[in-house]
Amino acid sequence: MKGKTALITGSSGGLGYAMAQGLARAGCHVVLHGLEPVDAMAPRCRELANAHGVSAIYVQADLADPQAIGRLMDEAQARAGGVDILVNNAVVRHYADTAEFPVDRWDRALAVNLSAAFHTIRLALPGMRARGWGRIINMSSVYGTRAVVNRIDYVTTKTALLGMTRVVALENVGRGITCNAVCPGSVLTPDTDARVNKLMAEHGLDRDAATRRFLAGKQPSQQFIPASDVAELVVFLCGPASAHITGAMLPVEGGWLAT
Repeated sequence: MKGKTALITGSSGGLGYAMAQGLARAGCHVVLHGLEPVDAMAPRCRELANAHGVSAIYVQADLADPQAIGRLMDEAQARAGGVDILVNNAVVRHYADTAEFPVDRWDRALAVNLSAAFHTIRLALPGMRARGWGRIINMSSVYGTRAVVNRIDYVTTKTALLGMTRVVALENVGRGITCNAVCPGSVLTPDTDARVNKLMAEHGLDRDAATRRFLAGKQPSQQFIPASDVAELVVFLCGPASAHITGAMLPVEGGWLAT
């Protein structure tokens, strides 16, 4: 993948940044994205560039705004030469019963979690088709095939991403372009770590006990998925051995979907 350029939305930290690290390690130039100020992300760009000998840039954009998405894609084209690998990872979430779910939170979830992926894909495809090569990876979730209460925005959008993945895959068969969905379970990120710490503080639990409580009824492994494991799967999906994997849903969830 040396010389390819990867855009990872929602990559200022957490799982998105772990995927950027994996792709940079494989030789990709990377375009990071998030809501953080540009100056705040400069150290991470330098870290990636210095560690792996690639270029790394950051673009700030609110993916709820289609015009901002257009500017993101234009900047990736102008500064990085285009997008060969697109990872749609950006996500927002809110917790509430459906009858009490704020309408503005619902609308933002549809925009960021789902419509943004449509816009980035439609804008990336012309360049990929012209070059005869492309990799599109939509970050769905175990909740793309499971439901849970109080998360109608997340479950709905992650499920819809699977349908989008299949359509894009079929439309690009024979063009050197694949589109797949990765479906993680509970990944160890700063967000999940904070929630485990909260359990520890509220219930006087040690970390192992708090982790087991957090994952109860979820991952049979009773362990968080390392973000680096998800990143390695993404790298594989961009490599030559995955050329005939397209339209697939690839779970990384410690056996959760087997239950």
